[in-house]
Amino acid sequence: MANLDVTVRYSGINFPGHLHTMQSLRYAEEFKFHDTDTLIVTYPKSGTTWMQEILTIIYNDGNQVPAKTIPNWIRAPWIEHYYCEDILHHKLDNRIITTHLPYHIISKSVKQSNAKVIYVARNPMDIIVSFYHFHKMANFLPEPGTFGEFLEKFLLGEVHFGSWFEHIKDWISHREEFNFLFITYEELKKDLRHSVEKLCNFLERPLLPEAIDSIVRHCNFTNMKDNQMINYTLVPNEIMDHKRGNFMRKGIVGDWKEHFTEEQKQRFEKSFQDKMSDFNIRFLWTL
Repeated sequence: MANLDVTVRYSGINFPGHLHTMQSLRYAEEFKFHDTDTLIVTYPKSGTTWMQEILTIIYNDGNQVPAKTIPNWIRAPWIEHYYCEDILHHKLDNRIITTHLPYHIISKSVKQSNAKVIYVARNPMDIIVSFYHFHKMANFLPEPGTFGEFLEKFLLGEVHFGSWFEHIKDWISHREEFNFLFITYEELKKDLRHSVEKLCNFLERPLLPEAIDSIVRHCNFTNMKDNQMINYTLVPNEIMDHKRGNFMRKGIVGDWKEHFTEEQKQRFEKSFQDKMSDFNIRFLWTL
């Protein structure tokens, strides 16, 4: 299924038709979660792959083999992708499921269970940079134009997957409705061991120190970037043009400083204040 130039609009949001269909999005909206499920919720480019790796090894008690031999989209499939139904049909317990969907599409089905929800957030300025570069290599996403043009589309919520501002506000403001953990990319970067311990406690999966050591070793950026099961080099160039960039690019905090002009920084900050002024959570995006 290529559909590289197809856009699917569902519930007011555009999704790339390469991976999404009306049927797959309806499947996600109506999905029956199990109490043993763990749902990773992210806006794109917020640390999704990183969390998939961490949870894979936690649920395998420190064993890295599944993370090195099974693609992440099979280990922790996106529930809105067209292939997900076939994957989950064969697995009933302790499923790791991923989604980029906004609260208003999927929350009703999640709330019908006691599934665990892990929301991973990241500095939106770093998201913009990462998403911009991803658009350059992902042939199923529109050409991004200049960085300034892409920034404006992002601030207006006119990119695929919708508005970051609405995504994070809706999920976080309704967090009490779920068995919910909020964690940031910056937390993972600052102290991965502590973050893994925090996740183990939330998941009620206590691990021995040597198992946590295994996770910390495997889940550093260099090792993940070289892992074919997550760096998307298994995906054909027709779909992701690997000559135009790497899926796992830098993995750092604060890369936005290399891309934003002072004028663009001020433009972002004004938009952030306008859109988030009614939101009483303050984020720390630096280390």
